[in-house]
Amino acid sequence: MNELPLPSNVGGGGGKAPGLPKSLLNYVPEPLQPLFENPFFSAGFGLVGLGSIMALGRKGFQTSLIQARRYFFVSVEVPSKDKSFHWLMEWLALKKGTNTRHVSVETTFHQHESGDIVSKINFVPSVGTHYVMYKGRVIKVDRTREKNVIDMNSGNLWESITLTTLGTSRDVFHRLIEETRLMAMDKEEGKTIIYTSVGTDWRRFGHPRRKRPIQSVILDTGVSDEIIADVKKFLSNANWYNDRGIPYRRGYLLYGPPGTGKSSFINALAGELQLSICILNLAGKNVSDSTLNHLLSTAPQRSIILLEDIDSAIPDSVVQQTSQKLQLQQQSQQNQGYEGYGFNTYGGGGGSSGSGLTFSGLLNALDGVAASEGRILFMTTNHIQKLDKVLIRPGRVDMKMYIGLSTPYQLERMFLKFYPGEIDHAKKFVDLLANHTVSPAQLQGYFMQHSDDPIKALENYNQLLTDKTIAAPKTE
Repeated sequence: MNELPLPSNVGGGGGKAPGLPKSLLNYVPEPLQPLFENPFFSAGFGLVGLGSIMALGRKGFQTSLIQARRYFFVSVEVPSKDKSFHWLMEWLALKKGTNTRHVSVETTFHQHESGDIVSKINFVPSVGTHYVMYKGRVIKVDRTREKNVIDMNSGNLWESITLTTLGTSRDVFHRLIEETRLMAMDKEEGKTIIYTSVGTDWRRFGHPRRKRPIQSVILDTGVSDEIIADVKKFLSNANWYNDRGIPYRRGYLLYGPPGTGKSSFINALAGELQLSICILNLAGKNVSDSTLNHLLSTAPQRSIILLEDIDSAIPDSVVQQTSQKLQLQQQSQQNQGYEGYGFNTYGGGGGSSGSGLTFSGLLNALDGVAASEGRILFMTTNHIQKLDKVLIRPGRVDMKMYIGLSTPYQLERMFLKFYPGEIDHAKKFVDLLANHTVSPAQLQGYFMQHSDDPIKALENYNQLLTDKTIAAPKTE
């Protein structure tokens, strides 16, 4: 049978189109050579082979990029829940604020010494990819935001920043984050940061406050120095506690009449020792036993946890119910021959209904098995007689300090604070109030009425005495 002529566009002209060249056919097994001599099959094989080669090349290129990124680039991801995320955002605002076209607006506030708050608008790189120079190196900044994921700490959408640069060492990121931290700390230098509990998280309350000088809170002779010395000793003796197997935590109770400077002293103490203050409201609706444990264990480092008016934190009925149960447990243990071993199980009962905080839960949080370490806890009360003894026993409260009404020493010191150098007038003022008691807060309010004239403060002292809410005769 005659062979059919091939189309003119296949092979050369109108003759028989050649298959694979003979030089290549020699490498093909004999049974398959007729198949490869077919021009249509050989043409298709060539296209498939070319496509396979291109696919393999593309895959190899992608793999090479992945390997190059793995071995020749370093990166770090900073999530929005981490403190360093905000440090980086402030740093990027300064670094890229002038030459970045795609930015987001971030408004910050600054509080002056007078209390005035001034707003400042910063432009930070928006979501996307940006490039910055840091110490001669190009750093790629990828800012991403999840649309359906909420950061429970801030209530905002979840974000992250990924930093990438050429190299094999992460030291550049350590230096960068440390630089951003120092920059942020400079803004808070000389200020006290206040935190408050929101659910299971600690959030900053208001703006950082100017540190209150410890000398501005005038307590009775030696009281302030004794507390400061004890806290300093605790902060510097972590190894001493660990070596002796003693839980590394310290509790303080300041008690006395209202207006005597208990809270003011704690504020000044935090400034003196460069600590922050975490205000914990036990009467909150969302505070439960587990919430309290979580808050105490996650409090910011180098901070004072403050429980103000601890006598009002839990209803008296709940305290009495738990106290009675603890006494029954103690009697039961003594009857069973465990006298001397003590007890520290406060679980079960003794609590309010629902998921609120129980008195037994408070006791366990303060010194139970799960109690946090490295903690400085201050409690204040105006009515120490209302506190159950199990709450303020050693181990939960290590130092009790009475902060009372003004003594002659305090009267003189406060007079000189408002009227420096007026020593004679200060002594006369002390003599005028020799038979009366007055709180430091009441004295301060009176001196502020006559802030410019010590003579008027002496002449009008009867205004201080006639006000029954301000002063009362001393009782022996």
